[in-house]
Amino acid sequence: MPSNQSPHTSLYATRPGALPARFRRARVLIVGCGDVGLRVAHALSGRVRLLALTSTADRTAELRSQGITPLAGNLDSPASLRRLAGLATRVLHLAPPPGEGWSDPRTLALTRALRLRSLPDAMVYGSTSGVYGDCQGEVAMETRAPHPDTTRARRRIDAEAWVRFFGRAAQVRSSILRIPGIYAPDRAGGTPQPRLLKGTPVLQAADDVYTNHIHADDLARACIAALWRGKPQRIYNVNDDTCLKMGDYFDLAADLYGLPRPPRVARNTAREQLPLMLLSFMSESRRMDNTRLKRELRLQLRYPTVDVGLLSPVPGV
Repeated sequence: MPSNQSPHTSLYATRPGALPARFRRARVLIVGCGDVGLRVAHALSGRVRLLALTSTADRTAELRSQGITPLAGNLDSPASLRRLAGLATRVLHLAPPPGEGWSDPRTLALTRALRLRSLPDAMVYGSTSGVYGDCQGEVAMETRAPHPDTTRARRRIDAEAWVRFFGRAAQVRSSILRIPGIYAPDRAGGTPQPRLLKGTPVLQAADDVYTNHIHADDLARACIAALWRGKPQRIYNVNDDTCLKMGDYFDLAADLYGLPRPPRVARNTAREQLPLMLLSFMSESRRMDNTRLKRELRLQLRYPTVDVGLLSPVPGV
């Protein structure tokens, strides 16, 4: 390398070696290639070789159309993951844990498979802000001890533990992204509009909770930044700068869309009217700090607040 060239000149630089060009190119494996994974692939298109694990043969054509090489395998069938070993230089793990139980055998199976041959340079895992539990409106920094209130969040804690163990034991630079509510106008169910049209109530001001958000495009960019810039075994909150309670968020969205604001109800009334999943989100209040995201990953948010992001244009419209 020339003396005047920094090893970090390019975000997508790869380590030199006496390998064929197709192997010297960075190879990114996406596990759980849904909406966010496809956004990551779109942003990386032409810069790296893209691979994606899929358990559904019907998705093969879709993935290929996005410039992604599909790899058949199932996180619930560890033997099918052996082919992933040694293929990727960087791994983005966005697949959720199973829908029941207290642990995440899927992440365990993936990390075991990745250790069978040459190791990736980096791994990024998309976790959830739910691992913090109810912070009663306090600021949640990455140094705050997790206190999950649901089995769903406990499964994520288990997944995080396996990712960190993999990073330490295999000396792979592993990063964990704690992600709040994902939104985007071009994402299925990605705005509050359907709930507003249904007239779904929100909590009255006295019972309301702080909620956190990230635009799907900014989340994809955070995933990429962590793949190349994340520090070893580091946790990052991936949220925007919005500081709103949930009811105020829906009021803001209603005003932006020209729709009636949702009715406000007391918490004890909400228990009788709303599904358990929605109630679980209404029982946790926290304000996430995103300083690490900006300083360490050097991410400049394109949609720093929800009022900007909710009105972002939909491609092709």
